[in-house]
Amino acid sequence: MSDILSTVRALIADDKFRISAHALKELLNDDLLIEPLVTGIASAVPVEEYPQYHKGPCVLVLQTDERGRPIHLLWGIPAGATEPAVLITAYIPDPDRWNDDFTRRKPQ
Repeated sequence: MSDILSTVRALIADDKFRISAHALKELLNDDLLIEPLVTGIASAVPVEEYPQYHKGPCVLVLQTDERGRPIHLLWGIPAGATEPAVLITAYIPDPDRWNDDFTRRKPQ
């Protein structure tokens, strides 16, 4: 399992997380509820990791929402910090850009 995802899960369990303004906007745009996605982090599957991202390490995960729809969430930890976990963005993945199980990008 992803080290970044493990850290994010631990921070969420300790209630040390926040939702960025951008993520909140995207959640509203896609009619997604925050609580099921946060509480569902235990079932998240890592899709891509960005350990060297300049704003801090982050991980893109795949989850399903309360309706069973696939959802991508990008969680990060601010550079130079150990907390909080930050939900950077969340969206319903485009089937034209992702493989059938939404775990790999399709070639451009």
